[in-house]
Amino acid sequence: MNNDDSSVPPSAETVLWSGHTSQWVHFWYYLFCIVIAVGIAFAATIPALFTGGLAYLALIIPLVMWLVRWWVTKCTFYELTSQRLRIRSGILNKRVDELELYRVKDYAIEQPLLLRLVGLGNLTMVTSDATTPTVPMRAIPGVEAVREKLRTAVQNERDRKRVRQLDVDSQDEGALK
Repeated sequence: MNNDDSSVPPSAETVLWSGHTSQWVHFWYYLFCIVIAVGIAFAATIPALFTGGLAYLALIIPLVMWLVRWWVTKCTFYELTSQRLRIRSGILNKRVDELELYRVKDYAIEQPLLLRLVGLGNLTMVTSDATTPTVPMRAIPGVEAVREKLRTAVQNERDRKRVRQLDVDSQDEGALK
């Protein structure tokens, strides 16, 4: 029987939080689509007398722009577990990014005025992961509660894996020479 002390005992992974990016993040884009639609409707009114309303077909353009942006945002899903953060994205081609929580070095909350008014915020993580050094979670509800769950889970996962972070300042290297 092999008794290896360096192995980490498996533990049950539990979901702490899951959610989507809110559509509020695209408020100005959606407003632009509405302005385009109103402009097209206004501009199509005069030719409609001569074309039988075919000019109104141009309203499909801002509608498609709106639907594509809405669908892309709706297809981004976050799942924070006790061991990792999963980000699923994509419409036709699906992508799953996973970040092990013990790799999170720092996190920051940003709440622009529009998002703060509707109870949303951005959570950005700085990580030691080579492929994703920063991981943004945009326009999520209850951002402060999610940050606290993340903070607790990161600390628990570091304790479970016995991992500590070592910061090396590059300016100190020059002083040693």
